[in-house]
Amino acid sequence: MRKPWDLYFMDMAKLVATRATCNRQQVGAVIVRDKRTIASGYNGSVAGDVHCTDVGCKIVDGHCIRTIHAESNAILQCAKFGVSTAGADLYVTHFPCLSCTKQIIQAGIRKVIYDIAYRVDPYALELMDQAEVDLVQLEHLGESSV
Repeated sequence: MRKPWDLYFMDMAKLVATRATCNRQQVGAVIVRDKRTIASGYNGSVAGDVHCTDVGCKIVDGHCIRTIHAESNAILQCAKFGVSTAGADLYVTHFPCLSCTKQIIQAGIRKVIYDIAYRVDPYALELMDQAEVDLVQLEHLGESSV
């Protein structure tokens, strides 16, 4: 039996998360349009900077300021290579933070499928609702392979 699309793309996001270079959380994101992957991203340092896994996190006010979030990295990858995110779906291992929520909306992403409800911000929920972005927490339809 073939794996359902949502599990397939979430497994990809989980695999992408294994590349994360932040010690605090490993997050992966995959942007999909028409059942095709157009970008992926994981949380980690700016290109050319040191990695948290090598030198430790750079914490300010309880947040690692060295790290770019997975969703941002995937959206920026599309921007860098001229790939439109309008109407796309985003698969992400953890619920997006408020800043990533704003970027998702501005990028024209229409659906966010996430696995873990991590620090769900009420304002992020409000913004997603206003922008008519569909939010779906992955139902565990089967065993993930990653």
